[in-house]
Amino acid sequence: MSATQPTPRNNRRSREIFAEAEKVLVGGVNSPVRAFRSVGGEPLIIERGLGQFLYDADGNQLLDFVCSWGAMLLGHANPAVAAAVADQAQKGTSYGVTTELEVRLAQRIRQAIPFLEKVRFVSSGTEATMSALRLARGFTGRDLLIKFEGCYHGHADSFLSQAGSGLATLGIAECPGVPQALAGLTLNAPYNDLAAVEKLFGAHKDKIAAVIVEPIAANMGVVVPAQGFLQGLRELTRKHGALLIVDEVITGFRLRNGSVQNLFGIEADLTTLGKIIGGGLPVAAYGGKAEIMDRVAPLGPVYQAGTLAGNPLAMRAGIATLAQLSAPGLYERIDRKAGRNFGRCHSRMPENRKNSRLRQCHRFAGHAFLYARTRYQLRRRKEIRHQALYPILPKHAGARRFPCAVPVRSILRLGRSLGRRHRLCDTSSAGKSSQNRHFLGREKSYAGNRNPRSSR
Repeated sequence: MSATQPTPRNNRRSREIFAEAEKVLVGGVNSPVRAFRSVGGEPLIIERGLGQFLYDADGNQLLDFVCSWGAMLLGHANPAVAAAVADQAQKGTSYGVTTELEVRLAQRIRQAIPFLEKVRFVSSGTEATMSALRLARGFTGRDLLIKFEGCYHGHADSFLSQAGSGLATLGIAECPGVPQALAGLTLNAPYNDLAAVEKLFGAHKDKIAAVIVEPIAANMGVVVPAQGFLQGLRELTRKHGALLIVDEVITGFRLRNGSVQNLFGIEADLTTLGKIIGGGLPVAAYGGKAEIMDRVAPLGPVYQAGTLAGNPLAMRAGIATLAQLSAPGLYERIDRKAGRNFGRCHSRMPENRKNSRLRQCHRFAGHAFLYARTRYQLRRRKEIRHQALYPILPKHAGARRFPCAVPVRSILRLGRSLGRRHRLCDTSSAGKSSQNRHFLGREKSYAGNRNPRSSR
């Protein structure tokens, strides 16, 4: 049975709007991945969303696998969320002072994640991770940070070295504008490599303030933590007097009603949240033990503030969203649906190319569809420069800086060689064309391939 061929979309109006956008917005966008550079295709101009669908400026209906990068767990224009926002808009959109809504949303979060004794709302995931790191440094009196290669924690200066997400998409290994003195305070280790973390603690005794980690890495593909990895980080940080920061901007309320840390048997000192807790509006949070959070102003000397922090529109959207996430059986239904969808694609793959890691985390299986068909794109070129290698090949290849353009044939051969050495999973997309194959990442050391389209 032949696969149904998609009907070519009319996107004339979208092209016109994007041409106008390029004249007034940097690159025509307000977040780099929306420009679709390095991944092919044309930028989307969306007019509205409803349920699981998006509708672009030309009236095309699109099935949305991205869901605003994870924020829209309940779908677009959810009736309860839309009604709450509309009601609040009539009462005022910003007051600049505290409202009861902030208290109610914080209580819902603490009810779902009891070890978050106190929280502080901010407006973005970057703000949350940046503020959590500042607090960790203020609490410990230390400066150094350990993060993991390929993980993305926002665009604050301390997080931009060897990061995933849009930096990998654009081939930006190091970001200009980050002072070397500040970059030197960030130590990178391969994901799932406890020995490397322990070695860093030994080399920088009593100088490391915190370790920050994605509990399930989602910005370099979907990487499930190795057995004992997160527990080992918890033990190492306690042993050496550092704080453990778990970045759940993506995973929070995504796999269960609350934190995924319960699934792995850990409790971080500080946790960051975002995306889902705002129901599509700009809100994030960081929280943890009261003795640590009480170091934040006005109770302590660690300063952090924001005019729109705790914005009433965002609070109403968050409350309306979390109220629905506590419905019995909701996440089980999501799991079953995701499992069925992934199973259909998985069944089409050859036995020797099936990626067992994705089966462990069905709600993240959709990330497999977001890969950039890298080998197909490479075949369309005769040569490629180093910057484009970073998001495509494993770390050992991407770290090799070529002084000039090199033949694509050589790059593909290098990728196959490294795949054999590091057990790369070269998995086929649904369909029969071998041109759709793409790398999903290493099973042993996950610091290699970056997800071209994940975003904070």
